[in-house]
Amino acid sequence: MSFEIHLSGAAKDAVDAAVPALVADMVASAITAQNPTLWGPDAEAEASVRLGWTEAAAISRPLVPEIEALREELRAAGVTHIALAGMGGSSLAPEVITNTMGVELTVLDSTSPGQVLSALNDRLTETALVVSSKSGSTVETDSQRRIFEKAFTEAGIDPRERIIVVTDPGSPLDGSAREAGYRVFNADPNVGGRYSALTAFGLVPSGLAGVDLTELLDEADAALVELSVDEPSNPGLILGAAMAAKSKLGIVADGTHIVGFADWAEQLIAESTGKQGTGVLPVVLEPLSTEVEAGYADTQIVRLVENAHTHAQKHRRDGEILVSGTLGGQMMVWEYATVVAGRLLGIDPFDQPDVESAKIATRGLLDSRPEPTPANFVEDGIEVRGPAAILGEATTVREVLGNLVAALGEDGYLAVQAYVDRVASPQLQGVRDQLAAISGRPVTFGWGPRFLHSTGQFHKGGPAVGVFLQITETAPVDLEVPDRPFTFGQLIQAQAQGDASVLADHGRPVVTLTLTDPASTIETLFASIAR
Repeated sequence: MSFEIHLSGAAKDAVDAAVPALVADMVASAITAQNPTLWGPDAEAEASVRLGWTEAAAISRPLVPEIEALREELRAAGVTHIALAGMGGSSLAPEVITNTMGVELTVLDSTSPGQVLSALNDRLTETALVVSSKSGSTVETDSQRRIFEKAFTEAGIDPRERIIVVTDPGSPLDGSAREAGYRVFNADPNVGGRYSALTAFGLVPSGLAGVDLTELLDEADAALVELSVDEPSNPGLILGAAMAAKSKLGIVADGTHIVGFADWAEQLIAESTGKQGTGVLPVVLEPLSTEVEAGYADTQIVRLVENAHTHAQKHRRDGEILVSGTLGGQMMVWEYATVVAGRLLGIDPFDQPDVESAKIATRGLLDSRPEPTPANFVEDGIEVRGPAAILGEATTVREVLGNLVAALGEDGYLAVQAYVDRVASPQLQGVRDQLAAISGRPVTFGWGPRFLHSTGQFHKGGPAVGVFLQITETAPVDLEVPDRPFTFGQLIQAQAQGDASVLADHGRPVVTLTLTDPASTIETLFASIAR
């Protein structure tokens, strides 16, 4: 059972209306054949070099013995722990793969000084680091590599024995890593980052950590049989049509054995569809309470369950979509579904035209190092900054958040962006449910800066109906980036400020709350919301 899907109510009606045309146009077989014309002439050039993921399972199989051999070589050298330096598509797939398979992998997808230090201090002498960057020029990944090189050297360990690089052939990192003597795995350049789960980006760190890669690829191949046929029962066509039918997609893990899948799907859908003023906003949800459900009328709910048809018989929820299946099967189906939704929305599901803007703003701030904008006011250790149109006469955090929520339209959403150490402060995700209950609208939560490589595209390129809450911190420690004129603390601050400025330029309201003492002010924030 690679994948099962069950629909009812309005979701089934939407699918029944859209799928016959997709079948008649032979969309499924054309995707499998890597036909770049499916998304219109403007997308053809990009699509022509971005459809390699349809055969990723087959192309990736020769990597498996190489990865397994390296894993044994590392174990023989005393390596018992794998860490991954990567962002967005380079980290989210390995995270869900290893978590689902019950294999340990430390994912370093942050520039928070505390989170970087946490990774450095975790069994360094027994650690190998996988450095993953498709472009080979990602500033976060470059900084993480530099600090690990320094730490290995200071510990008397040759970095060439402990650092493995995954990148596209011919990238800046490809050349410099080979010159430095590192082991390099090249990924298929005809696969975009968010579609790269079953390429070297997903497989190298997962396999080195101990995942059975053959099983994962077999699961994907089994799903491909159904995905390639032009039939109304094709799960990729069904899920894609359901995705495109509403402006928001709530993804709920409800008994599935797959751990963290919604986070992976979130970046796939948001970055692929959020552009040209349209798109599907994915919202990662816990099983919904009746109080919150009322705010999701414009949201298609998809539940990830262990057995879709059995779940439907026992827990029928009219209008929801139930899906179940293996991890490899789910990944293939959701990738097909996302590009099908792109066709129905009339956009290019392979480009990301608005991602670079935040990177440019960050580089400018790192170069100029302006003084931080003075806080509008401070309450109980929480600094508040924001536009006058939102802050108004507010003098408390609670009032500011109320004003931000009031700025939401009937089809709006609130995005919480947490530029903090997620290892030290995982409980901060709880503000999502608090704010959803208060606003009665969909609320997303993203850890910064990793979301800049995924959902950040939707925030700027999607419908202009979002309001944004940044949560930053005054880090208790900082850390120099070797051979760079900035620290990790300065980098994450510049990333938050840069993104806020770009959002403001796009007319998106942004409020920033800075936790001056994260250990104590997180609880203060929860209390402020609950008052």
